[in-house]
Order: sequence, then structure tokens, then C-alpha cells
Amino acid sequence: MLTYKSAGVDINATGAVKKRIGRMVRSTYSPQVLSEIGLFGSLYELKGYRQPVLVASCDGVGTKLMVARMMGRHDTVGEDIVNHSVNDILTLGAKPLFFLDYIAYAALPPKTVPDVIRGLVRGCKRNGCALIGGETAMMPGLYPEGEYDLAGMIVGVVEKRDIINPRRIRPGDAILGLPSAGLHTNGYSLARKILFGKLKLRVTDPLPQSSLVNRHSSLRPIPQPPTPAPRSVGSALLATHRSYLKPLSPWLRQVHALAHITGGGFPENIERLLPNHVNCIIRKDAWRVPAIFRAIQHGGKVSDTEMYRVFNMGIGMVVLAPPPVAAQMKQGVPGAVVIGEVVKGSGKVVITSN
Repeated sequence: MLTYKSAGVDINATGAVKKRIGRMVRSTYSPQVLSEIGLFGSLYELKGYRQPVLVASCDGVGTKLMVARMMGRHDTVGEDIVNHSVNDILTLGAKPLFFLDYIAYAALPPKTVPDVIRGLVRGCKRNGCALIGGETAMMPGLYPEGEYDLAGMIVGVVEKRDIINPRRIRPGDAILGLPSAGLHTNGYSLARKILFGKLKLRVTDPLPQSSLVNRHSSLRPIPQPPTPAPRSVGSALLATHRSYLKPLSPWLRQVHALAHITGGGFPENIERLLPNHVNCIIRKDAWRVPAIFRAIQHGGKVSDTEMYRVFNMGIGMVVLAPPPVAAQMKQGVPGAVVIGEVVKGSGKVVITSN
């Protein structure tokens, strides 16, 4: 007789995974969580707001998961998706309340899903939100064995009066950049094609630096100060997406706009905010571009234009603020650097070396 297990879905195995992750998930709960694991829905009580506005966002980790598999390490990608989502709603002034995850696979080693959940839990704890639900789906035939997909949805809250409104952007505003940890969760399809496809590197190889610059002399090397010993390719690619919630929270009422630099790079993520009477001038020589981006650019002979519209190039969050506020933030936010200014224009981002 045929069974669900013979078709590729082991209900008992899925149940065992849920039992293993229960204690970790509960450790993220606050008194506002009114439900337990296993119900058809999750309950969260909203307290302490006069005119609360809920802010939601949904995203995935993308092909960074393939690097995690190559590294044999799955305890960071969960934190990646939490931090990515936290940053998205932060651009509206919202702080996270709770998170829900989605993990889909055909067949995985028993330790993989708990490792992913471990990263989710760590990300939720560090950002002060509860992991209150999710879906773990075994789908043989849809995914190759050993591969999986990870996505998530976050819900946050902001007082209506405190929503960040980009219409406040004015000529003369300063543009600050906050450093990224690396690629974060975007651009991995191009990065993998160059590093593992064209250059035939392994995740354990040292990250190429000056040798690639010399080999492709037609590309202008980016001047860099001396750097420490190179990281491995895998560790540079797997660096965890940074959360900007804690450093930016004290400044949310004073800034004019925040742009999370994700897919689409600088042009798409900043231009979606701009009124049609201003331009943003970004001076790419204002910050040090991390070695991972130099390796990708020179290894694949990628143009500057393409690099800045695919990757964050070392800047994970862009802040537009009045000059006095920007000056204070430069002193009070670790790593913040002035990377440009707002001028009169037509709603465009201009990236320049001057």
C-alpha cells in the first residue's frame, strides 16, 4: 500500500523537527505573545500606542542559501532574513513586533532546519521581536535533494505621527552611509557566477585582491589602504546581513528618509524615495569599498554602473537628513560617513567620483 512517506514526505520526521525547535522559538516570546506553538494562527497583543500603524514586509534570502550549503553552515541565514526585514520596515520608522518564517525543502540532513531556526531565533532576540509562527514544508520533486528555500514576513509598528515621510527631503540635506557587512542578501547570482564559475574558486580559497586588479589592468584599481590578511571567499560571502535598528532608533524622528540598499543597489533603492524636484549626489570615493566587491568587479570585468545597481558596495543603509542632524549622527552612529548631498533635480541618483 502506498503511503505519504513512499511519495517522499515523512510526517514523523517533520514532527520531530518541530519538537526540536520548540524551546528555541519560545525563547523569543514576550508577554504580548498570547498563543503557543502548533495553533492554526498566532496571537499578539498590541499595547502602549495611541495611533498605531502596522508595517509589514516579506522577503527571502535568495541564492545566498547555496553558499551556505557549500560552506556546510546554516546557522546564519536565518539571522540574515530577520535583519533584512527589520531594516525594510525601519525605513518607515517602524520597530519590529513579530516574525514568521517559511522553510521549504525536499530532503535535508536532520540538523539543517534546526540550524536555520537557530539563526532566526538569534536575529529575533537581537532585534527585540518574537518568532511566533511559520511553515516548514517538505516538497519532494519541487526542490533538489539538499536544497531549500527560506523566506519570512515581519510585522512592526509605528505611531502614525512618527512615520518617516520622504516628502520632507530638501536640497541641502546631507547623505550618510552606514557600513554593510558584505553583500548582505543581494547579488549572489552574479557573485557566484564570477567567483565560482569564471574564477573557479572554492569557498576555502583566500579572497582574491591585488592579483585580480593587476590581471585586469584595463579597469582602474580603487585606491585602498593596507588591509589585513584576506578572508576566505566563503566567509566573505556568508557574512551576516547587518541590522541598523539599534544604531538608528534614537534618530528616527529627525531624519528625512532612510533607504535600505538591497536589490537594485543605489539607484533603485534611493530613487523610489525621492521627490521629483531633487537629485541625490553619491560620491563613491567617500568610503572604502570592501575587498569582496573589488574581487567580484575585477574578476568579472564588471562596470562601475552595473556594480552600483546590483550591490550595496559596502553601504547597507543610506540616511538623508538635515546637515545639523547628519553631523550629530556622524559622531553618534558607529561607522557613519557622509557620502553625498541632496541638490535640485528631477528625482535621480547621480553616482560620481568627484
